[in-house]
Amino acid sequence: MARKTGRKANPEGRMPLKEHIRELRNRLVVSGIAVLAGAVGGWFLYDPVMAAIQQPMFEISAEQGRQAEINFGSVGSPFDLKIQVSIFLGILVSSPVWIYQLWAFITPGLKAKERRYTLGFMLSAVPLFLLGIYFGWLVLPEIVKVLTMFTPEGGSNIILATDYLTFVMRMLLSLGVAFLTPVVLVGINFAGLVSGRQVIKSWRVIVFLVCVVAAMAAPGPDAMSMFLLAAPLLFLFFVAVGVCLLNDKRRERRRAAQEAEIARNAGKATPLEELG
Repeated sequence: MARKTGRKANPEGRMPLKEHIRELRNRLVVSGIAVLAGAVGGWFLYDPVMAAIQQPMFEISAEQGRQAEINFGSVGSPFDLKIQVSIFLGILVSSPVWIYQLWAFITPGLKAKERRYTLGFMLSAVPLFLLGIYFGWLVLPEIVKVLTMFTPEGGSNIILATDYLTFVMRMLLSLGVAFLTPVVLVGINFAGLVSGRQVIKSWRVIVFLVCVVAAMAAPGPDAMSMFLLAAPLLFLFFVAVGVCLLNDKRRERRRAAQEAEIARNAGKATPLEELG
């Protein structure tokens, strides 16, 4: 008789601790290779990417008539910056791979229905994360212009390249994570841990927490950066709340239908005295 292997032989995905560690190592290796391959591609994309990143500074110099440029503060700074940009691009490009590896490592311990939910959330998380990065890329020039417009007359903006790159990366990653907010909130709601009504009742607390998170993740210490980051976070939060409320209604209709079915079956049951 043939011996069953794979998922059919082990539907719950159980394995000893040593196997878990081996699987985690293999998935980390795959993720690392994907990031490294993306970083190699990012190395060759460095020049056009840096030209695009510096474009807001060039526009400030042209439009506002004051000096605005990036400064490399040390001899090795250009090389370090190129490595950082390459790795950052590698992480972005390989995000579908390492997000999938994370999902594949977690899902063997889940039930079939839970795996379907997590697969749907993963398939939505990747494009949302990349959409957040793209949104950050679109608003980056305007954010730079808004933040530098407070420079007093006669002043100039000569920014260290590493500081400017940190500003850009934190802005892009913050918006990428912000766009994942609906996925997390809807996932908790689908798991039955919280209802849409419970979330909407505490909207004041959520708004306060979003502002705190935006202040911590903002690329700059100024209030403008916080508000520019909090706005999309709050928008996505209320979109997610709407989805949760719709799911609550769907769950209530299904529960009502089940209760009605149970009531009909109970009415059709044969009394015990008739059986005797």
